[in-house]
Amino acid sequence: MFKINVSDKTGKTYKVETEAISLVGKKLHDKIKGEDFSPDLEGYELEITGASDKSGFTSMKEVEGSGVKRLLLSYEKGMKKNTRKEGKKKLGRIKPSGLRLRKTVRGNTISEDTRQINLKVLKDGSKKLEEIFGKKEEEKKE
Repeated sequence: MFKINVSDKTGKTYKVETEAISLVGKKLHDKIKGEDFSPDLEGYELEITGASDKSGFTSMKEVEGSGVKRLLLSYEKGMKKNTRKEGKKKLGRIKPSGLRLRKTVRGNTISEDTRQINLKVLKDGSKKLEEIFGKKEEEKKE
């Protein structure tokens, strides 16, 4: 079961849960057709922008495959918080110089362990996303 977040050009995000097996094996930044995981999204072209697995580890485009790896990362993806030694700064969030930590990340290929997939709309289809996903929200309320 994948939780898919589809964001459009206006910045609004729509959430879908699906069992789309056709997404397994795709990589980050691959372009896919909307029909691959929902027949309502006919004509849409989407790009995979990110993913995370069942444990919450994010996918990184630099790591090949679908396995989990521990990488030595600088203050970028996967490291957003200040360390305890840095403390609270009055000037806001200052990037600590030279700080590197070993973090667990997942590879760039979508597998069965992936739980969340983030998609961005590149090309719109015949129906608007609001019409497609608005119907499903109304059905849940009734």
